Amino acid sequence: MSKTLLDIKNLHAEIEDEGKQILKGLNLKVNAGEVHAIMGPNGAGKSTLASVVSGKDGYEVTDGEINFDGKDILDLDPDERAKEGLFLAFQYPVEIPGVSNINFLRTALNEIKDYRGEEQISAKDFMAMVREKSKLVELDAKLASRAVNEGFSGGEKKRNEIFQMAMLEPKVSILDETDSGLDIDALRTVAAGVNKLKSENNAVVVITHYQRLLDYIVPDFVHVLADGKIVKTGDKSLALELEEKGYDWLTEA
Repeated sequence: MSKTLLDIKNLHAEIEDEGKQILKGLNLKVNAGEVHAIMGPNGAGKSTLASVVSGKDGYEVTDGEINFDGKDILDLDPDERAKEGLFLAFQYPVEIPGVSNINFLRTALNEIKDYRGEEQISAKDFMAMVREKSKLVELDAKLASRAVNEGFSGGEKKRNEIFQMAMLEPKVSILDETDSGLDIDALRTVAAGVNKLKSENNAVVVITHYQRLLDYIVPDFVHVLADGKIVKTGDKSLALELEEKGYDWLTEA
């Protein structure tokens, strides 16, 4: 039986200061080796879910649980959740001028190792890892040395996110509309990188509006999120049905 990595139970969450409830009793279980896709109409709560799980400021959990690899993470800061093995690829990756990708990732990697009581990585081993992982996701070596996302195109930013994912080797990766703004070639490259990083020991949650991404990253489960909770779950064929029919037939049922 596969190990459960992410177990969300009856999750209720609202935007702080507004008191507006976005998640309304959401349940989701993600096991090692699985790929889950979350789809749904605008305003359903998809990006809110990613933000709440990763611990982003501005949201308040009013009920429910988020267990990560058997540990309750609701009281953990975002950096602690990352050190536990949670990775979030942003819809709009931020630029960090003056901080090189290399220094950023080596610091992050050593922080994770320190948190887990492991020996820090040597400069030689780190650079060997950079070469290996950048090839894996087809990231130009020059981009790996530049400031984080500064001056990158949309596709390069998304590719860099997958490079970071490859370097940090998280247990669960949440990809929040990674396909947004990508042309078909960049989409294929990013998806190929994600597929190469999948293993029986990790899991991926893909949040997307479009079925086209799921032609490249094939999910084991497709969930429809509507009005703050998951209203239907199926296999990849559900995504094709949504592409054809939209969401009204589900929300009206």
